[in-house]
Amino acid sequence: MAKQNKESRCSFCGSGKQDTLMLIEGLDAYICDKCVAQANQLLVQELGSKKGKALDPSITLLKPQEIKAHIDQYVIGQDDAKKVLSVAVYNHYKRLSQKVDKGDEIEIEKSNIMLVGETGTGKTLLAKTIAKILHVPFCICDATVLTEAGYVGEDVESILTRLLQAADYDVASAERGIVYIDEVDKVARKSDNPSITRDVSGEGVQQALLKILEGTVVNVPPQGGRKHPDQKMIPVNTNNILFICGGAFDGIERKIANRLRTQAVGYKVKKDDDELDLKNLYKYITPQDLKSFGLIPELIGRVPVLTHLNPLDKQALRNILTEPKNSLLRQYVKLFEYENVKLVFEDEVLDFIVDKAMEYKLGARGLRSICEAIMLDAMFEVPSDASVQELSITLDYAVEKFEKADFKKLKAA
Repeated sequence: MAKQNKESRCSFCGSGKQDTLMLIEGLDAYICDKCVAQANQLLVQELGSKKGKALDPSITLLKPQEIKAHIDQYVIGQDDAKKVLSVAVYNHYKRLSQKVDKGDEIEIEKSNIMLVGETGTGKTLLAKTIAKILHVPFCICDATVLTEAGYVGEDVESILTRLLQAADYDVASAERGIVYIDEVDKVARKSDNPSITRDVSGEGVQQALLKILEGTVVNVPPQGGRKHPDQKMIPVNTNNILFICGGAFDGIERKIANRLRTQAVGYKVKKDDDELDLKNLYKYITPQDLKSFGLIPELIGRVPVLTHLNPLDKQALRNILTEPKNSLLRQYVKLFEYENVKLVFEDEVLDFIVDKAMEYKLGARGLRSICEAIMLDAMFEVPSDASVQELSITLDYAVEKFEKADFKKLKAA
């Protein structure tokens, strides 16, 4: 081939040799490094769009028991919810990995999941952990900001905008992702009575969620916000997106109790009333209870897998402090390691933290608040004191710092 000279230019963009990092010579043409990069990007997008619904080979499809074993490393307790999630996620991605046989009339449908449990029991953590295990795009959105189309707030399509952003706008990857809709109980129907005002942040949102949960092609604004006719939209097919809905459903225990204790006048209908676990009525939850709480039947039918999370007892809270890979105590120990200080907690301190968390009824989140109150002064002073090489947190020290924080004002009724 002839040697390149100063007049050699890229045949695609016209850049001269001096304006490029590399100019590749062909038979009768040249191409620069920038055009090669752009061509490669276009090729990746084109091939990605032609892959169809096949599961990405990079996704590790674990068996249900393996999924649960991974979750156990990060989430304490909640075995029932873990089993339900593991089976639902495994079946969902097994369905995506199978090649579609045109002669097979059996079409496996996806199973969206509803998590019900008190605040701080680990609903969001379960969803995050599963997404981390499977290495798929995952996003968390808050249902409280959603409104019916045409009203102040966010459109339901903004949920998929967040998923696209998590997938770096790779549509094929986003269409196999997981969406966790938090606080879904906040969009419950406000009242069964007809009113002259529209329920735009309650039943209106539920109606808008129906087609997205079931599976349809949605035109998503790439930057979120309101849609307008001149805006460029990205079509996203939600048939293979797994939706996990979570909510505390505060007050639903009364609905469950009323249903379980239905009795004729003077005679008990149920003989096993004494065997009911009155401290954990969530375990008896049914779709009927969700309907009486304010979710519309159409939405309940599109989220067929219903599971509950048990309230955390003292032993569970104690285990949360110490056992998970990223437990609270390990996080504080790591923070002090950065300062070359060895941090030690006495066992009595852990019992004190757990007792206070139970007293304030904040679940696992309460553990963090109490630990921060106890550790604040130490984290403020130790980085400036080079003489400190080891710090031991005693019960007297913990009680003193906790009382100084004056948590009594926050005590739950």
